[in-house]
Amino acid sequence: MSDVPHVAVRFMLDADVSPGLLSRLLQPFGRRDLVPDRMWSHRSGDTMHVEIAMHAMPADAVHLLEGNLRQVIGVRALTQLRPEAMRQAA
Repeated sequence: MSDVPHVAVRFMLDADVSPGLLSRLLQPFGRRDLVPDRMWSHRSGDTMHVEIAMHAMPADAVHLLEGNLRQVIGVRALTQLRPEAMRQAA
């Protein structure tokens, strides 16, 4: 096990409906040998709402993955949520 700290993170995305969208969203994880703990998607008209979550992502990979996800063709909006950061702010 490495000494790199791990964090829980959820990426919430809205994107254009496209047949290859979900596989394109998973590619950045696969390139880093990461497997999401949860992936959820829901289509609403011409928009796909997607959540991709990991309970223990290497902290140094979070900003890289967010940047990769923002570059996926069709992504309109992306929000990153970190449960521990939300608890500390409360």
